[in-house]
Amino acid sequence: MFRRIVQENPYAPFKMGVQSYSMRKMGLEAMLRATRELGLRYIEAFMAHLPYFSAPEKWNEMKQTVAKSGVEVAAYGVVSFDGNEKSARVIFEFAKAMGIPVLTADPAPESFRYLARLCEEFKIPVAIHNHGPNTRYDTIRSVEEAMRGQPEWIGACVDTAHFLRSGEDPVEATRRFGKRVHAVHIKDVKDRTQYTLIGKGDLDVVGFLRALRRIDFKGCLALEYEENPDDPLPDLRACLEAIRAAVKRA
Repeated sequence: MFRRIVQENPYAPFKMGVQSYSMRKMGLEAMLRATRELGLRYIEAFMAHLPYFSAPEKWNEMKQTVAKSGVEVAAYGVVSFDGNEKSARVIFEFAKAMGIPVLTADPAPESFRYLARLCEEFKIPVAIHNHGPNTRYDTIRSVEEAMRGQPEWIGACVDTAHFLRSGEDPVEATRRFGKRVHAVHIKDVKDRTQYTLIGKGDLDVVGFLRALRRIDFKGCLALEYEENPDDPLPDLRACLEAIRAAVKRA
């Protein structure tokens, strides 16, 4: 008699992943192997790993490479949208071909004349990414204003460190955005200036995870660590250890 062994998810109820920018100096296959070595199955893919601007005949090849690795692309970005709808359509076509469910983005104001229509057509939401002080979306209010009047296809990517750098509370952002949180970049920063390991900075990790639980967040909880790109795995492991500890308290 065979006994089924079910591997417990130590991050439950979250789909824990990594923003592949954290491993930006690795090639695609090396990054995918490293993701599995970290005990993860999900990524938010950075464009250098999966370039949407490559020839369409290359898209299926990339998709097969990802599929063979056992990793799932749960989000993609951060992409830019401007007034050129034709260029934006290519990004959506790529995401559909790759089976990517969410696009994190920095949409210019002029893109909103077509963006929701493309989301509806392709059934792929866009998550507006906040990118720190003095950028287009640097505060909770600026993201809210961008979403106002838009259908729920247009939501938010809560980047915890960038909100902290702007003097904003990621927990409050999550509470205010609610079901329109389509993506998350979880990272930490100290005193609004120095990126750190998760739990070593000013992020209320437990409070943030509790806020995500309250809104029943179903997307990828993408760990992003921007320091030490030459040897990121030890620091990523330390961050994941801190997140596992916080999940138990959240």
